[in-house]
Amino acid sequence: MIKYKINVFEAMKKYGFNQTRLQQDNLLSKQTITNIGEGKSITLETLNKICLMARLQPGDIIEIIPSEEEKIKYY
Repeated sequence: MIKYKINVFEAMKKYGFNQTRLQQDNLLSKQTITNIGEGKSITLETLNKICLMARLQPGDIIEIIPSEEEKIKYY
């Protein structure tokens, strides 16, 4: 399972991208913002936008933590 390593909103906020601005400037949809807040999956396009706004690489934002089932199936 892929999980967020950091608080994505805090990372973007450091560069002036708070949730209000993300919505008002149509940088991320309301549903995408909700998905991030709930730890749900996002598209690669959204991950790219987050990386650009937070000045981070994907590996700084997400990590793979395999479940026991995934370990059995894929390892």
